[in-house]
Amino acid sequence: MDPREVLAQRGGVARSADLLASTTRRRVAAAIASGDVVRLTRGRYALPDADRALTRAAQLGGVASHLSAALIHGWEVLEAPTRPWVTVPPKAKIRDRRGVHLAYAEVDGRDVTGCLRTVVDCARRLPFAEALAVADSAVRQGDVDPIALAGEAAAVRGKGAARARLVARHVDGRAANPFESALRAIALGAGLDVEAQGAIEAGGRILHPDLVDREHRLVIEAESWTWHGGRAAFERDCWRYTVVTLADWRVLRFTPGQVRHEPAWIVDCLRAAVGRTRR
Repeated sequence: MDPREVLAQRGGVARSADLLASTTRRRVAAAIASGDVVRLTRGRYALPDADRALTRAAQLGGVASHLSAALIHGWEVLEAPTRPWVTVPPKAKIRDRRGVHLAYAEVDGRDVTGCLRTVVDCARRLPFAEALAVADSAVRQGDVDPIALAGEAAAVRGKGAARARLVARHVDGRAANPFESALRAIALGAGLDVEAQGAIEAGGRILHPDLVDREHRLVIEAESWTWHGGRAAFERDCWRYTVVTLADWRVLRFTPGQVRHEPAWIVDCLRAAVGRTRR
């Protein structure tokens, strides 16, 4: 088999033993000479355009992890990392840490952390909103089971253990996208009891708003042109907003930019809405 095909099937990076199991040394040498394959370090090879995190992990003797691993697994994240995340063994001596988020932990020889570990790693290190977005996406795509995640988080000790259990307690694969997940994290932090895609009756139909707080009859929507753009979507959203309001639900709508950059303002809005409902 062509070394490039072998590397492509393995995510762009492979050890020599894995590479030679499907091709020959002569083909590997020829691919290196032509520039189709790059020798990263002794026994590690990559495609020239291999994922930066996989490439950097191979150079450092570690494994792609955290947000980089989430992207490699094909999950949606709130913010793509500007630097690759790499986990190296606890006693590794890394001279050049530039351009990388470095973590120290035991590694198992794979090029990227497994699905369950990736979610837990993100939960331990990232802000709640970003970590919940990763966990929701992993569950939504069927790569992580919520029960297994709860068990794994319960076993975590040390730094980040409480955050891991918090994410496991609130993970919900019904969230449609990372912005909904992050908005739910903000609402939970504000003290609301919100349900992702909760069913309510309005306008003679069963609707599923992004977030529902039943105690305060509060509907919270994560509005994005990406998800709601176009004339038909605009018509549908206006109808939906009107019938939900007429059904005696208070509706609050927030944009991705507000979710990313103004979480404190969103908290103030949510608490003000809850305060009015109580009065």
